[in-house]
This record gives sequence, C-alpha cells and structure tokens, in this order.
Amino acid sequence: MFIICGACCGNRDTMGRKEISCSWKKVTNNIRDVFEFKQQLGSGSFSEVYLVSEKKTGNLYALKCLKKKHLSCTNLENEITVLKKIRHDNVIGLEDFYESRTHYYLVMQLVSGGELFDRIIDRGVYTEKDASQLVRQVLQAVNYLHENSIVHRDLKPENLLYFNSDENSKIMISDFGLSKMSDHGVMSTACGTPGYVAPEVLAQKPYSKAVDCWSIGVITYILLCGYPPFFEDNETRLFSKIMRADYAFHSPFWDNISESAKDFIRNMMQKHPHKRFTTEQALRHPWIIGKTARDQDIYETVSMQIQRNFAKSKWRQAFNATAAINHMKKRQLTNGDHEAPPQPIPAIAINPCASHNSAQGVQGVNENIDPSNCFNEILYNMYCASRVLRCHSSGF
Repeated sequence: MFIICGACCGNRDTMGRKEISCSWKKVTNNIRDVFEFKQQLGSGSFSEVYLVSEKKTGNLYALKCLKKKHLSCTNLENEITVLKKIRHDNVIGLEDFYESRTHYYLVMQLVSGGELFDRIIDRGVYTEKDASQLVRQVLQAVNYLHENSIVHRDLKPENLLYFNSDENSKIMISDFGLSKMSDHGVMSTACGTPGYVAPEVLAQKPYSKAVDCWSIGVITYILLCGYPPFFEDNETRLFSKIMRADYAFHSPFWDNISESAKDFIRNMMQKHPHKRFTTEQALRHPWIIGKTARDQDIYETVSMQIQRNFAKSKWRQAFNATAAINHMKKRQLTNGDHEAPPQPIPAIAINPCASHNSAQGVQGVNENIDPSNCFNEILYNMYCASRVLRCHSSGF
C-alpha cells in the first residue's frame, strides 16, 4: 500500500470505528442515487467492482465497492491519496471517492481494451518496433511515477491494459496496491511477483525505484520471445537464478532479435541496481527511440510461446470490460433508441472467500485490500527470507 506524509487524508474515530477524512471525499446515503449499476465486473476478497454510469453525465466508470469492516483505514487513505495525485495518460486514475455508512467507493477510470497478451495474440502481425513502442509508453508512465517519488513495485504484463479496442490504443498501467511513496529513495519491504522482482528484493536488501526498471526489463524480454527469462519448477533454483541475474537469449527464439534490443534488456536487467538503467536513461536508448528496432514479423514465435507459457488459466482475469460494453451496445441497438431494460444488480456484498485476482485488471487499485496488510508483509518477508536461506544453504 502507499505510504505518504502530509496527505490530505486522516483518520477519525466514529463510535469506535476508524473512518477516513479527506477534503475531496463525497458522502452519500445511497450510492445508487449517484450511479446506475450496469453490470458486475468482478469480485475480490474484500471488494466488488461494477460497471456504472454516472447519472448526471452518463460517463462510464469502474466502481470499486469496499466494505468498511474489512479495511485498514491507514492503508486505504494513503493509497487513495496517491491515486488522486496521479495524472498521466498511461496510468489508470482515481476519478472520485465516495463514502456511505457501510462502504467506501472508489470511482476508477474504465479501461476496455483488454490485456496485453490478448492483444498480441490477436494482432496477426507483431514486430520489434511494436514491442519498442509498448515499452516506451510504460517507461514514460513509470518515469512520471518516479519523478513524483512513487515506486510501483509490481510491474508485470497482467498489469498492463489497453485503454480501448482501437488498433492504436494506448497502454495503461494498473494495480497500484503494492506501490509506495519513496521520499527517501530506499525501501526494505519484500513485495512484488517473484518472476518479475529484482534480485535485491529477493536478497532482502534495501532497494530503490530501480526495482521497477528491472521489472520493465523482464517484461521487454517476454515481449520479444514469449517466455520469461527465469523459469524453474523449483522455487529455490528460480530465486537463485534471479538473484544471480542468470538469463540468456536462447536460439532459435532470439536469432532474429536485434542486438540493440538485447543491449537494452541487459541494461535494464543489471544485477547491481546502481549499474541498472534509470527510466530516463532507458528512454534515450536507441531501441526505445525507434532507431534500431527491427520491422521483421516475430508474431508466430512470440504468440505461440505466450500461449504455451502464460496459459489463460494462470493469469486471465474474470472481467472483460470490452465484452461488457459491447454487450450493452448490442442491447441498445436491439431496443432501438430506447435504453435497454435494467438487469437486476445483486446487493453489494463482500465475499471473503472469493478469489482476490478476479477483477485485478479493472482499475489501478490492488484488488485485495487486506485488513492486516502489515501482517501480510511480515509473512511475505518471512517467506522470501526462507527461500533465500534455502538458496544459500544449497550453495548458491
């Protein structure tokens, strides 16, 4: 979760219950007075997400409904404060924040273009230049975050979504649940997704915003071959490879990839963070600028490897905003100019047993708002430490 000082949010006690006090928070007795609920998009451990239309404007949003009793107010207030601060074309933003007696509601920018891997598979033609343009957009967004002392800490393909279904749609960064304000530049909490996390994080060393650059390097690697740079069935060996930055450009998958692309990846995936490219340096690299990225079609190899190594059952989200919006349009066309009859919307309820990954792609907030986030971080630290210890004891 975000950590921020001097925020406009604060805690107050109401009959023994902590509540969030924000200068821009709006209070409502019934959220349905403000929004028309169109369709449920997904549910997580402590939240549900709906496609909604603002009654005053007709604008579509993703509305995240969070039940107060499941939340850590400190974590949520920090997260929404930072999300409110973020304004970038390639970052999913928080549009508004409402509170009722029982819930908090995050009004998120709706993205409907689908997931990164889906779009690559659907393209039919895919080149290095396409990958370069994607990575450049990600770099521009992350550079903006870093300039504002925000470290994402969980960059991965699943968190990269297309804004809409247009062929030239921009890419959007989502899921800021693990992001952190880093005024001092150094952090120590182990977090992120193992396949994309930097060596210094696994080694339980203090780290900086350079961890995001490592993750972008991993993403770039995957975009050019369709498989991850580190792959092991055994977690101990996997962690050991990451900590040693032990990856390669295997033949024949990398035979047609430019040396410039490989050079970019090497600079992003430097084992030592002080030698690793910053986002500013990366944006100046010839491959990112577009001078050296090849036009040769690599679609067949990359799409085949993506489907083989990133099966939808592993990373596919339950929600697809594109399908939901297209379904609404079809209903409206079927009914002429009249609005389609509303479908019954289930009462907002939090299902603690639901998968916390089911609506991760809807918006830029972590789907699992954990009431004991600090405890989870401790558990994760213990988990990583045990894996690192196993690596060391095995002679790595």
